Amino acid sequence: MNIQLSDHFTYKRLLYFTFPSMIMMVFTSLYSVVDGFFVSNFVGKTPFAAVNFIMPVLMILGSIGFMFGSGGSALVSKTMGEGKPEKAQQMFSLFIYSTAICGVIIAIISFIFIRPLASLMGAQGEMLDNCVVYARILLLSLPFYMLQFEFQSFFITAEKPQLGLAVTVVCGLTNMVLDALFMAVFSWGLVGAAAATAASQVLGGVIPIVYFYKANSGVLRLTKTKMDGNALLKACVNGSSELMSNISTSIVSMLYNFQLMKYAGENGIAAYGVLMYVNMIFLAIFIGYSTGVAPITGYHYGAENHAELKGLLKKSYVIIGVFAVAMFGLAELLAKPLAALFVGYDVELMEMTKRAFRIYSFSFLFSGIAIYGSSFFTSLNDGLTSALISFLRSLLFQAAAVMLLPMILGIDGIWFSIVVAELVAAVMTVLFIAVKKEKYHY
Repeated sequence: MNIQLSDHFTYKRLLYFTFPSMIMMVFTSLYSVVDGFFVSNFVGKTPFAAVNFIMPVLMILGSIGFMFGSGGSALVSKTMGEGKPEKAQQMFSLFIYSTAICGVIIAIISFIFIRPLASLMGAQGEMLDNCVVYARILLLSLPFYMLQFEFQSFFITAEKPQLGLAVTVVCGLTNMVLDALFMAVFSWGLVGAAAATAASQVLGGVIPIVYFYKANSGVLRLTKTKMDGNALLKACVNGSSELMSNISTSIVSMLYNFQLMKYAGENGIAAYGVLMYVNMIFLAIFIGYSTGVAPITGYHYGAENHAELKGLLKKSYVIIGVFAVAMFGLAELLAKPLAALFVGYDVELMEMTKRAFRIYSFSFLFSGIAIYGSSFFTSLNDGLTSALISFLRSLLFQAAAVMLLPMILGIDGIWFSIVVAELVAAVMTVLFIAVKKEKYHY
């Protein structure tokens, strides 16, 4: 089925177009999940805790590519909808080149300061050493990781979501195979886990560069460009919600780690690590759908096709609702086997993880609404509203909940905090969409 951004989208066409994006995000999430599985089962609990401890920092750095991808693709798709393909090509090229340069600079600075940063966060002894080893290897591939994030959005804008999925699957399988080889066969431990992920990230950045540099059948190509500070600023502001979401999530993860060390020690951090791995995969469905539908929304907004905008919003509500109920049911069903898969070697830890997951899974009923709402406003080039939703959802509500609820409910309060935060964020997002209806005519 050949689908263009300018088409009218039925449920079938919408799911067909966004499905590759959902699977693409799932495979991207699998990188750290596979690392966690092999590290936990083949290296040990302390290295596993170290990976979970330092991962928020690496996610913050990588999310800069997501900012350029989501904010830039919204601007590019809107420009395409306005009938300016050459300008769209130039902006696309500018965003890619800028991300690559930023990636190199950030990687160098982070490589130098990662040890004092990890120490400042509270890591010490063997755990600190493990954090530094794992992070420094992944920092070598950071520019490619940022580009991989960015290209995930631009493959969709180029009307090639299936190709973006193929690249992500190749990279995900590479990571899994190398994890098994480096850790289970060669016994390289934490170094092997980091090397496997770094290799897959390099592939994820290089393959799209080759595709977009050569002549292709898509609507985007890497070409000569010129500096456009206004376009860069718009992309950064517009994509700031995605950057804010990733930064906020990482900061909140640090708060969770702080609270868990206080209430449950190293076992609590390990249990939370399992939750985060599964959470990344489940939320990847919502993020993938929102990323996949965003260029369509941006195009029709640029073309002033208000009827199509209204239809996209209505269909998206229905699709997200169905996914939410399905994921909640699946999470409750899989709580025990997933806990056993990651930490089955420790009975006490497994029981803690199973209980935590059964509480935490209620958040899936609400989380998709705010994720979609933030992406929806990004695609309308309303970066301020999008960033506000992300900030309130992923930082303010969660931080307040995780600091307050444990004082009342103990460790269960930590697991309930995400449920409360997502519920409040969902209500707030629906209100934002209702208030902005007249302005954007959806």
